[in-house]
Amino acid sequence: MSKGEMDISSGYPFWAVRNGLLAAFPPLQNDERCDVAIIGAGISGALIANELATHGFDVVLLEERDVGWGSTSASTALIQYEIDTHLVDLAKDYGEADAVLAYRACVDAIAMLRDVTGTLRDVGWREFDSLYYASRSRDAEPMAQEFALREKHGFDVEWLDRARLRERYGVDARAGILNRPAAGLDPYRLTYRLLQRLKRGGTRVFDRTTVERIEPRSRDVMLTTREGMQVRASHVIVAAGYSSQRWLTQRVADNRSSYAFVTDPIDAETLGPLRNTLMWESARPYLYLRTTSDDRLIVGGEDDAIDIAARRDVQVANKTRRLVAKVKDLFPELPLEPVFSWAGTFAETRDGLPYFGPHAQYGNRVHFAMAYGGNGITYSMLGAGLLRALIERRTHPLRALFSFDRLKR
Repeated sequence: MSKGEMDISSGYPFWAVRNGLLAAFPPLQNDERCDVAIIGAGISGALIANELATHGFDVVLLEERDVGWGSTSASTALIQYEIDTHLVDLAKDYGEADAVLAYRACVDAIAMLRDVTGTLRDVGWREFDSLYYASRSRDAEPMAQEFALREKHGFDVEWLDRARLRERYGVDARAGILNRPAAGLDPYRLTYRLLQRLKRGGTRVFDRTTVERIEPRSRDVMLTTREGMQVRASHVIVAAGYSSQRWLTQRVADNRSSYAFVTDPIDAETLGPLRNTLMWESARPYLYLRTTSDDRLIVGGEDDAIDIAARRDVQVANKTRRLVAKVKDLFPELPLEPVFSWAGTFAETRDGLPYFGPHAQYGNRVHFAMAYGGNGITYSMLGAGLLRALIERRTHPLRALFSFDRLKR
C-alpha cells in the first residue's frame, strides 16, 4: 500500500528556524536487516530508539522528511503530567485506580526525561510549576473537584483562590491548581542530540526515505521504500507522529490544528513568575504559555478542526493576533511582539490517552507509537519503555490502558 507524505506544519516553527539543520543523515540506498525498524525519526522515534538501543537492540530509523522536521519542529514542548482529560473524568471511564495509574506514570515520565536530557548538552531543559487556572466561572467547581482527587492521591498540588492568583501571578481568574513537576525543552535539538549519539553507537538513521509498504510475516516484517529498498526487521514501530493514522484503516484519533508564536527574549524582571511557571486555562480550546531556556515566551492555542494545509496556512496571522490579544488581557505589561508564528497538526483521542502497541490489522510484530494529546512528549517517554516490554514479551502496568483494546470498552 502506498502512503503519501502529510503536510503537518505552516509558518515558521521556532525550533527549526533557531537551530537549522543540526546534522545530515543519508537516505536509505541499500537493503538492511535489524531487530527493530522505526518509521519516524522525530522526538517519539528518537526516544524509543534510545530506549531500545541502550538495551541491546539493533535499530534502524526511517524518516520521510529531514529528521525532526515534522510535528517535532512545530511542538511547543510542554512537559507536564496533567492529561487533557481530567483525572475525575478519566476515573469515570476507567475507574479511579487506572486513572491514577496514568497520571502517576506521567509524573514518573518527567523524571525519566530529566535523566535523558541530563546526559546531553544544550537541549533547553527548564523545570516549571504548572498553573492550571479557571478562566470561566463555571469551571471553578469542577476544578475544585479535580484538585480534591489529585490531593487525595498524593499529587503535589496547591489550591489558589482568586485573591491568591492575583497576588502571586497577577492573573484575574476564578481559581487555580498549582501542580509540580513540569518542564519545557527544545524537542528538535533533543531529537538531533539523541540520534547523533545513537548513530555513533551503531544505530542506523536514514532520512528522506519514505516507506511505501509494511508486510508482516510469520517471523519478521518486511518494509519496502519508495525507491525499492527493503528493510527486514523482527519488529516494526510506526512512530510517524500524526501521520501514523494513515497506516490504519480504523480511525483512532481526530486531527486538528493548533497555533503558536514566540517572542524575543524578555528580561527576567518583566517575566516575573512566568519565568518559572507554565500556564494553561480551563476553557477548551485552551490558551497556554511557557518560557524557553533563553527567556522567550511561547504562546499557543486557538485550536480548530482544520485538517487541510492550505486552509491552515491562511489562518496563522489571524490566530496569532487572537493569541496576542488573549495574553494582553492577562498580562498587559508584557512585550508581545511575535517573532515567529506557526501552526501544526496534532491529534486527539476520545479519552486523551495514547496508543502504544500492536493493532489487529497487522499482528503482533508491528507496533504503533501514537503519543497523541497535549503532553505527547511525556507519553513518548512512557511509550518507549512500554514498547520495549512488549517486544521483550514482558508485562507492563500500562499495557492494557494504552492499548488499542480499550477502543472496545
